[in-house]
Amino acid sequence: MTITNNSTSAFYGRSMQDIGTLRKQAERLQEQVGSSERLSRSSDDPVAASRLRGLMRAEDMSEINLDNANRAESDLTLADAALSSFADYVIRARQLAVQAGNDTLTDAQRAGIGIEMSQIHGNLVSLANSRDSAGHSLFGGETAGDAYTLDGGGNAVYLGTALPGELALGEGQNVTRGLTGPQFLNYNVGGTPVDLLAEIKALGESLQGAVPDPAAAARDALPNLTAGIDSITTGQTVVGSRLAWIDLTVEQQIELGELRSNEVIDIGATDIASTIAQLQQLMVVLEASQASFVRLSGLSLFEMLR
Repeated sequence: MTITNNSTSAFYGRSMQDIGTLRKQAERLQEQVGSSERLSRSSDDPVAASRLRGLMRAEDMSEINLDNANRAESDLTLADAALSSFADYVIRARQLAVQAGNDTLTDAQRAGIGIEMSQIHGNLVSLANSRDSAGHSLFGGETAGDAYTLDGGGNAVYLGTALPGELALGEGQNVTRGLTGPQFLNYNVGGTPVDLLAEIKALGESLQGAVPDPAAAARDALPNLTAGIDSITTGQTVVGSRLAWIDLTVEQQIELGELRSNEVIDIGATDIASTIAQLQQLMVVLEASQASFVRLSGLSLFEMLR
């Protein structure tokens, strides 16, 4: 009698276990169809899960790199616009210097030109203290405050760092996010250092009577002002090349992102058609197993064994 009970118990146990396994498989397939994800836990496919985690980390880093690229692009665009304004002011200063160098002008006329020249100096200092997209100094490198301040004599003094900051663009690539003031406002003419802000300030004062021969001072300033325009133009070229580099890098990041997305789909996404077919097949097997269990459990032999 014990053998009979054990056999009956074993039959029920195995049958319920088999049906339970089929139900779990069906539930898993239904979950895959509903979520469109093939893996619900790492143990389903450890190798694929590890690869998916690596892809997700790469995607997170890509988003950070794209944020950096957007910030650098914004800062460089602001720098480019400011450099255009710098060029306009210095071109105007050179025009005024040409006028002031004419010996036919009166001292009063030169003094009037000198006043406008001093106003240009003030505008240039304000422009040099422009802010970037984060509200920090645009031409002050890593400093958060103003790039320039005026000392007791009204001279512009640079307060920023020697170099502008860099931002990572991914794949080991970096971009310099701007220029410092001295990189385009300080230059050499014939081996002699020139500070453009100081040059324009001094010229404004000279035209207002600070030197015995204002006309000669205006003519002497022309080479330095011309070189200043060239220096600003060079700065614009540098900024333009960095913007082009960012565009190229962003395109590469987008392409890599698309490749990662496709790989994530290949590795972790559910093949809906195939999974539904498997589910339908499994449901047929499950229904058949349940029907067979009911039929077998109802046979007279089992009734007698009980």
